[in-house]
Amino acid sequence: MIGVGTAINVVAVLAGAGLGTLVGGRLSEGMRETAMHAIGLVTILVGIQSFLRFDNPLVPLVSVILGLVTGELLRIDDALKRFGDALERRFSKGGSPVSRAFVTTSLLFCVGPLTVLGSLEDGISGDYHLLALKSALDFVASLSFASVLGWGVLL
Repeated sequence: MIGVGTAINVVAVLAGAGLGTLVGGRLSEGMRETAMHAIGLVTILVGIQSFLRFDNPLVPLVSVILGLVTGELLRIDDALKRFGDALERRFSKGGSPVSRAFVTTSLLFCVGPLTVLGSLEDGISGDYHLLALKSALDFVASLSFASVLGWGVLL
């Protein structure tokens, strides 16, 4: 069924952010840091697993090189930074922590390879396994961010 992965991801982010908002400052800095390290490790492992699926290692190598060159030529990273800064200026009147939480986590949850590839797979074939994985990672991230930034992560 198409769209299941998206629904799972929305629920995971809202549940994590809700729990993080309730937990608040009781979640230690060490716990938040460990959670972020775990997210990074899982992301690396997923990348390695995806890489190992290829019979010819030149395919992902060339893909990465083409992606890097294209990203640099189009200045995608700069554009995303400008977009994030523009959103922050637009919505953060007086440095509101709510708007900062919204902008930071919107960019985190809505831009990235798992988001793009998972959404494409879910929309085209109904295969939501990447979005299910992303949902687990986003649950942990939203819990961690909401414990620091507050309820703005829920937006």
